[in-house]
Amino acid sequence: MNLYSISIRSYGPHAILIEWPNRVEEAILENILHFTNYLKEVKLKDGNWEMIPAYNSVTLVYRDEPIDFAKFKGMLAEWYEDIWEVQSLKRILWKLPVCYHKAFGVDLDLVSEKLNLSPKDIIQHHTSQQYTLYGIGFLPGFMYLGGLPSQLEIPRRSQPRAKVEKGSVGLAGKQTGIYPQTSPGGWNIIGNCPINMFNVKKEEPCFIKVGDKVQFFEIEKAEHDLYKIEEEVGIYKLEKEVWDA
Repeated sequence: MNLYSISIRSYGPHAILIEWPNRVEEAILENILHFTNYLKEVKLKDGNWEMIPAYNSVTLVYRDEPIDFAKFKGMLAEWYEDIWEVQSLKRILWKLPVCYHKAFGVDLDLVSEKLNLSPKDIIQHHTSQQYTLYGIGFLPGFMYLGGLPSQLEIPRRSQPRAKVEKGSVGLAGKQTGIYPQTSPGGWNIIGNCPINMFNVKKEEPCFIKVGDKVQFFEIEKAEHDLYKIEEEVGIYKLEKEVWDA
């Protein structure tokens, strides 16, 4: 396991931010996830800690009482140098259906024109890649998926929309993502996924975790309508593959 140079700083009285090199790299994310897993299983397993990994950082939150930052900073630095004798991480490749029909892909023609690719080529590129989930935000359950093929890199819309439909699949910069609920947004919308990405009624509202992978597959509009109904009544079966990282 490669060790990177990390910085550790206070993030308020109840939180600590640990940062890795400011690069979007899967190797760095793997390092973050392994260290987070080590803290959960070995060093902080008895405490009421919340750990939030994303991109090149992990935030540790302890709400029971303020953190003695000077003391804890030294402990974290020592722990990072430890041999991480923990089990391999279980990670999942999720396969999600997307309908690229123009009723959903409202920016597909515009993206096609700007990238000089046919809609068919855009769909082929988008579905051929396995994406890594680097972070979750700006809405609960909004996935920032890295690994977009270079052919599909495109800036955000110059004029964001006041309303982007739930399930909309978009492109922005080097990333793709799914809007988990209807909201304003500025990504280029090329399709729609009928799967509910965030359900507050479930124990784990967002079933896809940072470090997991996602691959899309194309479906027709009639299939989209069917899968949406199956999802709403709880009978849609997601395709997934599990591997040790």
